[in-house]
Amino acid sequence: MVAALELYFDPPAERRIRKLWDALEDVGVPTLRDLTHRLHRPHLSLTGAERLDPAAIAEALKDLTVAPALAIRLDYIGQFLGRVLWLGPVPSADLLAHHSQVHRRLSRAGIAGFEYYEPARWVPHTTLSMRVPLAKMNDAIRLCLDVLPISATVSAAAVADYARDEWTPL
Repeated sequence: MVAALELYFDPPAERRIRKLWDALEDVGVPTLRDLTHRLHRPHLSLTGAERLDPAAIAEALKDLTVAPALAIRLDYIGQFLGRVLWLGPVPSADLLAHHSQVHRRLSRAGIAGFEYYEPARWVPHTTLSMRVPLAKMNDAIRLCLDVLPISATVSAAAVADYARDEWTPL
């Protein structure tokens, strides 16, 4: 993914995830902490695309609270193909409804993202590592289990495009 509409967590939850990133790095698992320009924040992406126009997204979502104070509970560990390791939030009705509402607004505005972020296909997740070395997978899972669950509250949102060094708060 190159650009995303990201939801950020309250400071205590963000600190806990950053400490997990540090612990993973200490055992040789590369994390988002050091990916690209070291600007990543722990987050939950609502959509992603090769490119997103922050002004168009802001306009499409102008009368919607993009970062409502949703309670999030990161409760499990997941993995996507390519050894992408992530923490999964319990998919609450409020989280799923918010995601659907955001996508309805974006769709009406003609803003498309990757299809795997569409409602009914989306796997909500907070990425930890984009490629866990196979020899380190057990260590990575153990470290994740040591910190779960993590309770968080959504506190902010932004359109982030790290490849182009653009970050636009919403």
